[in-house]
Order: sequence, then C-alpha cells, then structure tokens
Amino acid sequence: MIIRGKVVGSEVPRFKHRWFGVLEVDAGEKYKLYMSGIAQWFVTGDEVEIHIKNKPKKGNVLDFDDYELYKFYEGDKIKVWPLWEKEYEAKRFSPLTGELLYTYKIRAREATYESDFEAIAELEQYHYASQKEKVALWRCENNHIFEANTKQPCPVCGSEDVHILEIKGSTPASRFLLLELENREEYEPRILAYVRVDPPIPLMHRRLPNGEIEKNIREKVFPEEWFNPSFWPEKIMKELYEELKKKHTKKIARHLLWEKAKWQALRESNTAGARIARVVVHPDYRSDGLGQLSVKAALEWINERRVPEMRKRKHIVETIAQMARFNPFFEKVGFKFLWETASGRPVLFYPLTEEAKEYIERFLREDPYAPKDGRLWKPSYGKVEPLKEPIVFKNVSKVFESELDIKGLPEEIRFLLEAFGVRHRVIQRPVLRNLNFEIKPGEIVSVVGASGAGKTTLIRLLLGAALGYWEEKYRPTSGEIKVPDNVKVSALLPGEQEPLFGDESILEHVYRKIGDLNAAVEVLNRSGLSDAVLYRAKFSELSTGQKERAKIASLLAEKPNLLLMDEFAAHLDTLTAMRVAKKVSEILREAGITALIITHRPEVVKALDPDKVLFVGYGTAKLTDQF
Repeated sequence: MIIRGKVVGSEVPRFKHRWFGVLEVDAGEKYKLYMSGIAQWFVTGDEVEIHIKNKPKKGNVLDFDDYELYKFYEGDKIKVWPLWEKEYEAKRFSPLTGELLYTYKIRAREATYESDFEAIAELEQYHYASQKEKVALWRCENNHIFEANTKQPCPVCGSEDVHILEIKGSTPASRFLLLELENREEYEPRILAYVRVDPPIPLMHRRLPNGEIEKNIREKVFPEEWFNPSFWPEKIMKELYEELKKKHTKKIARHLLWEKAKWQALRESNTAGARIARVVVHPDYRSDGLGQLSVKAALEWINERRVPEMRKRKHIVETIAQMARFNPFFEKVGFKFLWETASGRPVLFYPLTEEAKEYIERFLREDPYAPKDGRLWKPSYGKVEPLKEPIVFKNVSKVFESELDIKGLPEEIRFLLEAFGVRHRVIQRPVLRNLNFEIKPGEIVSVVGASGAGKTTLIRLLLGAALGYWEEKYRPTSGEIKVPDNVKVSALLPGEQEPLFGDESILEHVYRKIGDLNAAVEVLNRSGLSDAVLYRAKFSELSTGQKERAKIASLLAEKPNLLLMDEFAAHLDTLTAMRVAKKVSEILREAGITALIITHRPEVVKALDPDKVLFVGYGTAKLTDQF
C-alpha cells in the first residue's frame, strides 16, 4: 500500500543519541514511523510517500522493517528509508600477472542501530585513543555522563543500562557509513571501516604562497548557493545570545542556546555539497585499499541519497585533511587538490556532476597558484641505484663439519647413546653442493624448501660475499659468489642479523634512516604499519607481528639495492602476510631493489609474485620461473 502525507513532527530521544528516531506523518490518519536519528532532518510540512510492506501495529506504528519512505524536494523524489546499503567485492590482483589473489565481501551501509555507533567508537579508538583520551560520551539510566572507548557499566553508579551519547568530534549533523565484513572468520572484526559525512564547513579561506589570505575562495570558484546555508549553529548562537542572556545566567543561556541553535541549524542547512570529515579503517586492513573503497562507497551514498540533508541535489564533495599529504587514497579515488586553507590544511574536491567537474578543471587551468595536475601527494621513496651486474653463484658448496664426543655426559646418557653406536665421530654434512645460477638486477626471488634444507645458509653466504665477512659460516667451502661492487645490502636473519631499535618511536627510527618524513610514512604504510597510533610507539611496545613489520620498514628505510630476508611473514596471519607481501613486492619493483626472500608459506610466495623461485633441498638449488 502506498500513501502520501506530510510530516507533522519528529523526535530523537536524547538519551539514545542519534540511533533512534520517530517520524510522525499525517496521511489522512496519523502514522508513527520508527527509524534512525535521520528523523532530525525532517521538518514540519515535508511531503513524503510511504510504501507500507507490513500491517501497522496498534496505533498505526510502523517499525524499522515495515515500510519504505520517500520525501519530495523541489519536485524530486528522494529515497530515505530503509537506509542506504550496497554490497562490494574488494578484489586484490597481482600487479605483475593480474591473477586474483583474494577477495573480500563487504557491505557498506549507513549506521542504523545503537550497536553500530558502539562499533564506531571502538574503531575510532584505534585512531585517537590513548590512556588519557577517550573517544565517546555515554549516559546511564540515572543520567550520569562519562567518557569511555567501549560500552561499560557506569563508573558513578554501576548501572549497566548505558547508551552511547556522542562520538567526540562529530556534530549533530554528522552521518556515518559503515563497511561491514561478510563471511568473516571468527578472528576478523565485523566493522572494517567507517566514513563520517557532514555538511560543508560554513566558511573557507585559502593561504597563498606568499602568506596572504584570500577570503571566501570556495564561493569564487563554485556557485555560492552550493555551500549555503550550511550547518552553522555557532552563527545562530551568536545572533540569539544577547536575547537569552537577558532572561538566564550565562551558563544556562549557553546550554539553552546550543539546543535551540542546533535544531534551527539542522532545519536550515541545505547545501549542494557534502564533506567527508572522517575516514577510519581498522589498522589491520589499511594497507589493502579499503580506505579507497570506503571513500568510493561514501560518494555513491552521498550522490544517491543527497547525504547529509536529503534536500538539494549534490554537486560536489570536499575533504580537508593533513593526512592527504602522506597518504594518496583520496587522490586515487579521483579527488583533486585545489588549495590550502588559511591554517595550512589541504582541501580536495570530488565532482559528482559534469558541471562541478568543469568548475574544477577551469580553476586548475586558470588559477596562478593552483597545482595544474590537482595532485598533492607524490611518491617519496624513489628508486635506488640498481646492481651493476647479476649476482653469480659459481660451483658454490658449503660443508659443515662437527666433532661428536660423548665424554663428560652423565653415565645414563652415555649408556643410551652407546646403545645406538654413538661414541666418537667427525661429521661432515654437505648442505649445498656445486650451486650454479645467477640473479639479475631488480629480480625478486622467493627461496623455498624444507626446514634444514640450506635456505638460511644460502642467504648467509650471499650476505657474507656482499659485506666481505670472513667468519667461517659466511664463506663457502668451495666455489665463488660474485656480487657487484656497488652492492648495498640490508638483511634480516632472525637472531643473527636484525635492525637495532632503541627507545625512539617507530616513525623516528625510520625517519632517522631515510631522512625524509614523507618517505618514512610511505615505508611504514607499505610494510603494513599504517596506523598513525603505532607511528609513535616504541619497538618494545609492539606485538610480535607488528615488530616483524617494523623490521621490514627499517630495512626498506636503508634503501638497499639488495635485500635479504629469512622467515618473511612468519608471525603474521594469512591475510595480513599476503597484504604485507604484496605491498613489499610493489615497493621493491618500483625502486629497482633486488631481493631474495625466504618463506615457508605458498600463499606468501603467491602474493610476493616473484620473478623466480629458488628451490633449495638435498644440497641443491634450482632456480625456476615456475611455482
């Protein structure tokens, strides 16, 4: 059944934040529609159309799943309920062969339930929280308000009837899009990411290269009505403050003023733009393109549902973010960098219409200070000086000799060993026999084979040849290993050759080695440490898997032209190992680094996508293009 009517009232219960709202519609008879907090965006008189799917409950009450709702604005019909959702497949492909590595099934949907906002708070703490900072406000049934990162009993009265009240940094106009992982393993999080969308900021000025400030730059480039009226309760507060102050104390006046200004601002806000104010991705998934997917989904959501106000058609989406200097995922989606704000923060825009695209292109083409390509981020790691010549193994053998003697052992141990004929013996064990192969400059080689087959020995001999070590374990018993004289080697042999970390933060450590802050962040991201909270952590504060990724970042920061790694990704779960392997492979190829990487895991070899595989076993080593 389809009915037309007008909104006669809306309610968002204060104690339950924005997750629950009630819309009242007069369609000849009164209906109450249960929905999320988007009820706050409706005003009395809004024309709506209700598609009733299930018979209303007593009192013409329609629950979440009982109806679809459309509103009308200037002749356009806009779908409002159910809230927007769409399924995506995030596929990861090999950069070399194009082969599919793995696929995520993800549902993007607007936050609807209280549990969704609780999940947002838990995810947010990965970005901001520390021992001294909490990301959300909560309110118990006894009206006590407290700070916490997760839902917990009230610290004042102990009540467990607690509801999320506010996510710090958000506004009453904020709307949230979640990326939910479907078909997940038990150890994987339900919510991978969220995007917060707000109306455009009310005013924007830009800073010119000479330090001068150009006022209201945005309205000089785009039509003024695209950004006005925006959500601006502060302006309304200023206009009403003097009047309220005459009737109340300053403290009470401010409180009453904010409530009144907030609701008036929500009613008045009506722009042709939106602002992506926040993108937060679970740290274990940030290196896998989910930031880009989050933004793409948000753009579709904004465009289809006219988020956040659900009124004017949307032409453009803006974002203002310092992190865009260090991570290009906004630009990879199609955002263009136009200017810096007066405070020096980069502003990027995405056109939802051809009209907006034309305004952006004209500005980039004609403005004397605009970056002509609209780019902000540029790769900083760069290339290394490649090896001049191939690495050559010529008739290389390695024999380990040891003398077995049972003297000095306890009598019962000697008795057992003698029962097996063990008394005294010199053991000579050939680990590698007459190896002959070469590795070309820039090749990535995966070294595989059974435990004890000689993989580490092979890497150790190559390290010894590159660094001129004369200890026995670093020299072949016979044969020759030729290494170009311009070799710059970095190596990870756990327990033997590892980067040294002090009390400095991980970012400081990498920055000290590479000497470029942008490149330091790039290296950390490529190594799987893309959570800014971890940048400030010390090595000793990291988990085992994070320490392994920090070691990888440390080696890359040395900018070697030969990288040797043993037990690569040994302490990472399968998906994390594949993500890190893929990113490391990409930076090695882009920089021209030759690499020999030992791993026991077929899925890691697949993600590394090596040029060749070196099979080591029974004293032999066979180099092949096949795996």
